[in-house]
Amino acid sequence: MSKQNIIQGTVAPGFESVKQLFEDQMHTMAERQAQLCVYHRGERVVDLWADKIGDSNFSADSIVNVFSSSKSLEAIAVAYLVDRGQISYDAKVTEYWPEFGANGKEGITVADVMRHEAGMANFDSQVDMEELFTDKLKQNSVGRIIEQQGLNYDGAGGGKREYHGFTRGWIINEVFRRAEPSGRTIGEFLRDEISGPLNADVIIGVREGQMSKRIQVKALGLGKHLLYSLVPRILGRKVVHSFFTIFMRLAIMIMAMRNSGEGGTPFKGENIGLLNYFEDPNFARGETPSDNANCSARGLAKLAAMMSAGGTLEGKQHLSPQAWQAMHDHPLESKMDLGGAFVNTHFSQGGVNFSLPTTSSSTTLERDINDGREGFIGWAGFGGSIFQWHPELDIGFAFVPTYMHVIDLFNERGKRYQAQVLKCVKALEAAS
Repeated sequence: MSKQNIIQGTVAPGFESVKQLFEDQMHTMAERQAQLCVYHRGERVVDLWADKIGDSNFSADSIVNVFSSSKSLEAIAVAYLVDRGQISYDAKVTEYWPEFGANGKEGITVADVMRHEAGMANFDSQVDMEELFTDKLKQNSVGRIIEQQGLNYDGAGGGKREYHGFTRGWIINEVFRRAEPSGRTIGEFLRDEISGPLNADVIIGVREGQMSKRIQVKALGLGKHLLYSLVPRILGRKVVHSFFTIFMRLAIMIMAMRNSGEGGTPFKGENIGLLNYFEDPNFARGETPSDNANCSARGLAKLAAMMSAGGTLEGKQHLSPQAWQAMHDHPLESKMDLGGAFVNTHFSQGGVNFSLPTTSSSTTLERDINDGREGFIGWAGFGGSIFQWHPELDIGFAFVPTYMHVIDLFNERGKRYQAQVLKCVKALEAAS
């Protein structure tokens, strides 16, 4: 299949090298389908998508589960309530939800939850799929489970920060619906107040009429990943990392699982793989704001463009400068465990991470996560997606693939696009 009939979309003058990289990556890397969208100074400058498997349903407007990239969506939703004076990052969670304080949790603040420092990275009981439906959430189906939890700081990273992969979204959604005057959940609020006004395909809690736009993800098998990694880069290796790097990362992940007291998944159900659980249509209908947003790159990039411009897009102020700043304020450095890899993170009180330039004392893993995306704020999703913004250069960035490279812990295949976009923008601004 030729390049011309799988790559679609356009780029603005000055971003031709991004399109060339996209073409090269789609034909070299192990990919199925992908979307790449970038805004600069409020203009859409990259709008590309490709399908290698002949799926006529895939388009630039298809929605895909972006996993943990959705953590930045929940952070933006909370910032909207901060803007309206309905939530304060400094406030204790019990100010909005008194029952939360049971079992030693009375001192936890909203900022603690958003920074992954709430001591609730794992629950001692599992969550049913149906308990995540919006109507069930409003009956306190998940809230009751959270109220019964105690605190557990494992201290493995040398501090309180421990990745609340699923639980941050469940906790903050309960705070959110109690603080929001009409009792809306994050998913409902996102649809009504953020993605709706922006006309962006960014969804937490997929409705029946939206299911036809949803494309399922597929994981690149470990065996294939290892096989591809044996090929030298100069000969067109289909994955980012060499066999040696993957072997070392697998060793880290296996050691982390052995040392962990947690087993299985946070969800109820026998003999069901976590990826299959995520791709179940019923799960898509529910709300796990930290890991289950279905989005297009166009939708995410549009929202990222609004964030990169301080809350403004197309002449309209969606988030006040004060609320935008509060969301980004007080980024604290702390080690955090990401799949067994302990790296320095810089989460703000509003729950977004800053990618900062590395130093001579930075570890190899910290360079892997930051080098090439310096200045970007936000997060990325398990296996590939990226949703971030760059306020200094006013860049909104989104990459949404349907082929998950699970061992690529820091989404470095997508980081290549970020690095190229940075080069293009800096060249354009130097020439202007």
